Amino acid sequence: MTFVRLALTVIGVLMVVTGLIWIGQGSGAFPYPASSFMINQTPWIIRGAGVAIVGLAVIWGARRFLR
Repeated sequence: MTFVRLALTVIGVLMVVTGLIWIGQGSGAFPYPASSFMINQTPWIIRGAGVAIVGLAVIWGARRFLR
């Protein structure tokens, strides 16, 4: 059980980080790489928020239900 909880926590953290990067690129706050198609595009803010929320849910579920 401990390995599964750790794996789900790592996956959740990676999802949150990915979501935050997408939000940053979509809002123009993190314009890297400069030629990215995601910069200043509102749909990437929404998608990033969704991925980050799902990542938080995965972390919460791993901590709550896999004891």
